[in-house]
Amino acid sequence: MLDIKFIRDNAELVKKGAKDKMFDVDIDRLLELDESRRNLIHETEQVRSRRNEVAASIPKASNEDRPALIEEGKTLKARVQEIEEELETIKDEYEALMLMVPNVALPEVPIGETDEDNKVLRYVGEKREFNFTPKDHEELGNLLGIIDKDNAIKFAGARSYLLRGAGALLEMAVTRLAADILVENGFEMILGPLMVNENAMTGTGFFPYGQEDTYNLTKDDKFLVGTSEVFLVSMHRDQIFEEADLPIRVAGHSSCFRREAGSAGRDTRGVYRVHQFTKVEQVVICKADPEESRSHHEFILGNAETLMQRLKLPYRVALACTGEIGLGQVLKHEVETWMPSRDGYFETHSCSSLYEYQARRSAIRYRDENGKIQHCYTLNNTMVASPRILIPLLEYYQNEDGSVTVPEALRKYMNGIEVIEPK
Repeated sequence: MLDIKFIRDNAELVKKGAKDKMFDVDIDRLLELDESRRNLIHETEQVRSRRNEVAASIPKASNEDRPALIEEGKTLKARVQEIEEELETIKDEYEALMLMVPNVALPEVPIGETDEDNKVLRYVGEKREFNFTPKDHEELGNLLGIIDKDNAIKFAGARSYLLRGAGALLEMAVTRLAADILVENGFEMILGPLMVNENAMTGTGFFPYGQEDTYNLTKDDKFLVGTSEVFLVSMHRDQIFEEADLPIRVAGHSSCFRREAGSAGRDTRGVYRVHQFTKVEQVVICKADPEESRSHHEFILGNAETLMQRLKLPYRVALACTGEIGLGQVLKHEVETWMPSRDGYFETHSCSSLYEYQARRSAIRYRDENGKIQHCYTLNNTMVASPRILIPLLEYYQNEDGSVTVPEALRKYMNGIEVIEPK
């Protein structure tokens, strides 16, 4: 969340930032509550101070003065209770509103509503020209016997799928390549819980706005994560680092879950939009320095690009507009891979800087060189997500007979399979 002092001092900027991101939050009401909250806290301190004075003076008071002091003490005690009750009511609304205030995007972020308003920065690699009519990934998946939606839907419902044989190996291969690149670059790989408490979802900024898209295990009061970012950040909750211990570089490999609320009828062919998927995620926790944060941002974005270059898939990098970046992000780049069947570039990776937004929610801090406690900055990047990455892999590397050539970078993970042949 944002520092309330920053909101007070920059109210119009925060209002504009929320509008640009298309979040509806009442900043004026928040500031009213903040003023009431501070006034009540100040009054509480004054009343308690006077109450302590009265309590100390009663034993020394004369018989004439003591009854009045006792009565004043009772009145002060009742007033403290009244203030605390009023303060609790205000505090609940105040804290709820604070969680809804989005971070302010950096000035370089283009203002817009959809991915059509993103700013393309560069293209890498050449789109393939086919000398035959190419198949889409669903047709290839059926022909090769590696993507099985029909059997999955029978027992798991819509947007379900099975990866079979070489399809399963292909997902394991690309996620293993992604993990290897990160380990080579100093990241600690972590496998963590997929069911988490509400405070983990709130602390990482996925609640309150993301609840509709999150699976809720009501009997256990748990939620299924949509990214390993949740446990990679939350594992450091309530922690204070020494500045010398930063940056922290961690990566997670996990199954992820998304309800896809509101997407009925969209992208139903193939496995572009599904309820369960696998991700390798990067997270960096660093000191509160915009320049250092930007350096880490470019670094983790570069890791995702390294993966794409090793796979030799054509892609482009775009600067996401205000309507496309989330609640906590100040900056987001998307890596969009060319998908032949969709005749365009579509998001396969995203790289985000959040400054202290998650750290304030999760109480992740560090002691700077002067001994002052500050909130850390956090960043995250989708190193790879499957099965979405399988779409360009299968379609780009397909052959006229329906077989698919395995990219050289993945072959060492494929148990000797260099070409996936039709069944």
